[in-house]
Amino acid sequence: MVLADMIQLWNSAWPAGLTMLGLGTGFAIVLLIASIKLKVEVDPKVEEIHQALPNLDCGACGYAGCGQYAKAVLNNAELLGKCTPGGPETAAKIADILNLNISESGPARRPIVHCRARTSDKTFFAKYQGIQTCTSANALALVQACAFGCLGFGDCTRACKFDALHIIDGLATVDYDKCTGCTACSKACPRNLIEMVPFTREYMMTVACSSKETGKSTRSICKVGCIGCGLCAKQSDVFKVEDNLARCDYAKYEATEKDEAAMSKCPTKVIVYRGKNPPEPPRKKRKATASSEA
Repeated sequence: MVLADMIQLWNSAWPAGLTMLGLGTGFAIVLLIASIKLKVEVDPKVEEIHQALPNLDCGACGYAGCGQYAKAVLNNAELLGKCTPGGPETAAKIADILNLNISESGPARRPIVHCRARTSDKTFFAKYQGIQTCTSANALALVQACAFGCLGFGDCTRACKFDALHIIDGLATVDYDKCTGCTACSKACPRNLIEMVPFTREYMMTVACSSKETGKSTRSICKVGCIGCGLCAKQSDVFKVEDNLARCDYAKYEATEKDEAAMSKCPTKVIVYRGKNPPEPPRKKRKATASSEA
């Protein structure tokens, strides 16, 4: 009886199994043909360029990833050199793949944080207890008295893939030994405090402030802000004051004695060096007195 049932079950099941096998084989053949017919040929140079890139997918080139940039630069040689983390070495490798000659590129751009106010230098109206991001805090008024200064919640540090930014005592601080100039930090800052500057030297002079308040207002809320007094501009044409704020014109920057004089005469010491191994800022020379001459 059991054997008869098994035979009956087999007789009813094998046609369905055979049908499924036939369907599976048919679909496999269709997919194989489709993969051959619809196959997209990838230029081998795209793979070569991709391998030459750092493969960090940081977006500094303006594309979502290194793969997209590899395709773009193959079709448009003017995009050569857009890979900031790779620098001139990577640009040279890609140029070799594309059989191009490239001229000397400009100075590397590195970020400068236009603020130097640490926690003890700031004035707070209230303790912020919302989402701990600069973007969220920036959406609220009356948290930090200075509406232009660093909020210190680290949006820039989270955007950086190279561990080149850290919040130190409430202030975003760049580690220039690790920085590749990928621009992620400058894009992440909701207050646009981080500027990408052409570094013609290991360290550069800058005005570490973004406040456009009057000098009186700035003094009342920040101990180290620019008061727009214009003393720097009187010493050197590298500096100019607009909207109560001094700025450095890097197209004119040569680090001359006049520039250093502008730094030394700044009453709030807001002109500082940024970059690798910066020296101590020059101090204002004191006039000799009768007692000192004696």
